[in-house]
Amino acid sequence: MTLRSIPESMNPATVAVIDARLDAVRCEHRVAIPLAIESGSRAWGFPSPDSDYDCRFIYVRRREDYLSLFPMRDVIETPLDKTFDVNGWDVTKALRLLLKGNAVVIEWLTSPIIYVADAAFRADFHALAARLADRRLVGRHYLHLGERQRRAYFADGTQIPLKKLFYALRPAAALRWLRCHPAEAVAPMHFQTLLRGCDAPAELLTLVEDLIARKAVTRELGSGELPALVAAFVDAELSAARDIFEAGPRPAAPEARAEAQAFFHDALAKFGG
Repeated sequence: MTLRSIPESMNPATVAVIDARLDAVRCEHRVAIPLAIESGSRAWGFPSPDSDYDCRFIYVRRREDYLSLFPMRDVIETPLDKTFDVNGWDVTKALRLLLKGNAVVIEWLTSPIIYVADAAFRADFHALAARLADRRLVGRHYLHLGERQRRAYFADGTQIPLKKLFYALRPAAALRWLRCHPAEAVAPMHFQTLLRGCDAPAELLTLVEDLIARKAVTRELGSGELPALVAAFVDAELSAARDIFEAGPRPAAPEARAEAQAFFHDALAKFGG
């Protein structure tokens, strides 16, 4: 079964161009694309009227390509447009990054905006991620992301672009969600769902909802002082996460590697021709 979920708010002409770009990738690179989704602010749930479109996809090459003496790149990048970009990862890259705790592939699997997806591939990959994702490594991913965003946008603590608040709040909320769900490693991608699922302070939820509503109808939120409530939440979550997730990377368990390898073989049998 093929899945597709495109909100009415998305520009049909832009979506059609992205669909055509995906068709061109299939033809030019001779690959199957069992998952193509929207990432970025639209999928996270806080777009602006002029937000770019960020299509990301996972592809599977032909069987003989994986047997080549001269391996092909494990990414496909298409020309950048002013309003959208379309880039993807080989399924082997996605699996390796999953085992390393990279949360990006997990977010792709949970995106609510789907250009096209093989339902079984998406469901099976999501189930695999739930089993194999190392929550300590996923937490480390969000910790380092949050620290980078905190340094980049909140460094002086004075006037900041208000839309940048989301880019530090989101990893901080993911870290809080992981703390509130100690048996899970796959946090929701949708930002408001993430906040509601981690028992965020009511005052913060009110502030965020107001910012999202304003961001949805204006091309530029402008700049303002860093809200003390946001700074306190981000700093508290980053501090708490350092005690839990800061330890360095570790190799995936043999059992996890074997499961990932089996998933790759199944995908290759179905989509590799």
